[in-house]
Amino acid sequence: MPKKAMTLREARRIAERVAAEQGVELIDAELVKENTGRYLRFYLDRPDGITIDELEACHRRIQPLVEDVDYDFMEVSSPGADRPLKSDQDFERAEGMDVELKTYHPVNGAKLFQGELIGLRDGRIEIQSGDETLSFERRDVAIVRPLIEFTEEDLADDVPVD
Repeated sequence: MPKKAMTLREARRIAERVAAEQGVELIDAELVKENTGRYLRFYLDRPDGITIDELEACHRRIQPLVEDVDYDFMEVSSPGADRPLKSDQDFERAEGMDVELKTYHPVNGAKLFQGELIGLRDGRIEIQSGDETLSFERRDVAIVRPLIEFTEEDLADDVPVD
């Protein structure tokens, strides 16, 4: 009798355990089909940032434990500075940060909002946009991510030109 394929949920639990053992946090896990195949991805981080060596160590520990997942490629990476806020902990950590919020359907004619994240309160995401406090049902929000803006000075090359 053929062995049953491991689910993403089971792989996620394994990755959470390995991440905790390694002193890092599993931020997200996904199994997605792309043109080149099925990708099993794990996103790991820690409050002070994660190193490539830590990612590699986690990859080596996780891969043999999730061989029964139906995937072609496995990736372990950092979610990046602009990673979407998903968990309650993500929202707690991001309180006071500038965020970009997109809704599934227009609200007062707009689907994109920017402002300072007040927080997640009773299933509602609240942001301060100018003088106005905006509140959105969590289920109506497609994505919330930190707003990262660069100035000309940020983009200036530090290398002197001859």
